[in-house]
Amino acid sequence: MTMTRVSPPQRRPLSLNSRVMLFVAVAISLSLFTIGHLVQNAVERHFAEQDADELKVITQAVVTALQKASTDGLDPTAMLASAVSGHHGVYFQVWNPRNRLVYGPSDMESTQPTKLYAPKSPIHSDHLYIWQVKGITYRGAITNASVDGRDYRIVAAIDMDFHLHFLQSFGRSLWIIMTLAGGITLLAAWYGVHRGHAPLRGLSSAMRAVQADRLHLRLESEEVPAELKTLVDSFNRMISRLEDSFDRLSHFSADIAHELRTPLTNLITQTQVSLSRSRSLMEYRELLYSNLEEQERLSKMVNDMLWLAQNEQGLLKPVWEPLDLKREVGAVFEFFEALAEEKQIRLTVEGPPSTLVGDQAMLRRALSNLIANAIRYTPVEEEIRVRVGSREDQSVLLSVENPGPNIPAEHLPRLFDRFYRVDPSRQREREGAGLGLAIVKSIIDAHEGNIEVTSERGVTRFSIRFPRESNVKVIATKGHNGSRDQG
Repeated sequence: MTMTRVSPPQRRPLSLNSRVMLFVAVAISLSLFTIGHLVQNAVERHFAEQDADELKVITQAVVTALQKASTDGLDPTAMLASAVSGHHGVYFQVWNPRNRLVYGPSDMESTQPTKLYAPKSPIHSDHLYIWQVKGITYRGAITNASVDGRDYRIVAAIDMDFHLHFLQSFGRSLWIIMTLAGGITLLAAWYGVHRGHAPLRGLSSAMRAVQADRLHLRLESEEVPAELKTLVDSFNRMISRLEDSFDRLSHFSADIAHELRTPLTNLITQTQVSLSRSRSLMEYRELLYSNLEEQERLSKMVNDMLWLAQNEQGLLKPVWEPLDLKREVGAVFEFFEALAEEKQIRLTVEGPPSTLVGDQAMLRRALSNLIANAIRYTPVEEEIRVRVGSREDQSVLLSVENPGPNIPAEHLPRLFDRFYRVDPSRQREREGAGLGLAIVKSIIDAHEGNIEVTSERGVTRFSIRFPRESNVKVIATKGHNGSRDQG
């Protein structure tokens, strides 16, 4: 029993709205977080600077009291008791050089700062310490001061619980405001993105209107934003190619039906007539030969159509190899030599040997179709001339000329169309199905060349030019079994 592994379904890519909104949400979140953090830090910095200024005033008042007590010979304790007035939520300590408390709270918690922190001066926001005493948070400064040759250590602290409560309340309010601002901004961004994609929705609606029977519709590139103009132009070019392909396919289908109808009608009619009464063995033999001719014509037509379809779809891979174009023309002449002698037509080739890289079977098929076409319309005892040469840009040239009646100029551009006839009323029972020149054009296109036709002054000329790029192809597929159907 074999087990079939079921592939997990592929995740659908994020929509354009989701991608833009995700980017906007990340950008707004980072921006608001940064702004909120900077604002909160600025407020905290402001309070720290305020506290530093007040601590500086307190410390200076303590130093002044110590100087006055020393000058007046008074007890510093009394002077220090009145040194700081009008300040609430503050305390200070004064320590002598022997690390004994001169003034200030003497409990264990309040004396910890002098043991934990080193003195720093001058007093500013970066030199402040934070500690707690009896559940109250203080921000303080520790400095050294010299009064009349005596060194003191001064600890000044301010109750900062009010600041902390304010900062907590301010922080909550700030982040609520930031969250609301972010939400409103995201909503506005979503609306902007939604409105910005309105032209895309309009294009989608217009594209849905293009159906198989309405391929003539085009989008107006001047009515869309500049960013969508390239998309609209590309869509219009694609629709133009589809319309052209659809028209050619429709015409091709009609042409196939028309071309197949004649031989099939002949087969049916001849068979019905032959069956209408008893006939001799010779009459049945002639009927079979006639039917065989029609069947061979049908077979060749189907093979040619199949070859064209495969070549246009890239299913026939050319086998690239260096070829002497003049020698290939000679080989094709040998094939048509008997037919040319029968019609008293001369075949000549002019020009020096010219080398190009190409597929031998394809090129011989193209040359055969051109020579056969020339023989068909060349008068008796005239000459078909093939010229081979090259130009300074290393491109290879080949032309096939034959005398005969001029082809009207209005028909020249369509000679390479499938099933096209210059005179639709003519029945070309032995002239093929009108696919020969279409095959030639397809082969020349496969070799990146171009073919043109002129018909004037009693001479019809097919001119082929193989560009220089065809001469420098890397023979990477040499030996590969390409299609060599000579049909």
